[in-house]
Amino acid sequence: MRKLSLKELGRVNIEEYKKAEKIPIAIVIDNIRSALNVGSAFRTADAFAIEKLYLLGISAQPPHREILKTAIGATDSVEWEYHKEEESLLKALNKDKFKIIAIEQAENSTSLLDFKPVKKERYALVFGNEVTGVSQHIMDRADDCIEIPQFGTKHSLNISVCVGVVVWDFFTKLSKETS
Repeated sequence: MRKLSLKELGRVNIEEYKKAEKIPIAIVIDNIRSALNVGSAFRTADAFAIEKLYLLGISAQPPHREILKTAIGATDSVEWEYHKEEESLLKALNKDKFKIIAIEQAENSTSLLDFKPVKKERYALVFGNEVTGVSQHIMDRADDCIEIPQFGTKHSLNISVCVGVVVWDFFTKLSKETS
């Protein structure tokens, strides 16, 4: 087996990417402390052509050195927006007709295995702080809450892993619906 070269991968350039159709998902980074995790979210957003990435509160913003280190150029391709306060973000998401989905361990959450995204809906997936999770204010306003099933001794996944798992799951489920 031979690895493919970068040229053989046939990736689009940034201008083509910006014009390309996106999946109806926004990633919301709710007060993430690690700029490396924020950069990883940018890279995942680019990989799966999500609509937009929202940064909230204390989350670092480009061109932060650690974001650029893990994003590897995705800050140039992914549309993003910063909101200092939760309320302005929630208003923007509601205005743009996103269903707000908290990714959190909570009572009455829906297992990621059972959640069925609908193609014509737009989803804002909210990923919370590494210690405190998704803020209660956002939880109170969320349309749904999804939990990733876990079976080990730790109570959570790293935020960058969590973003990858959930966005991949939505991407595959939405792709199957159009097949």
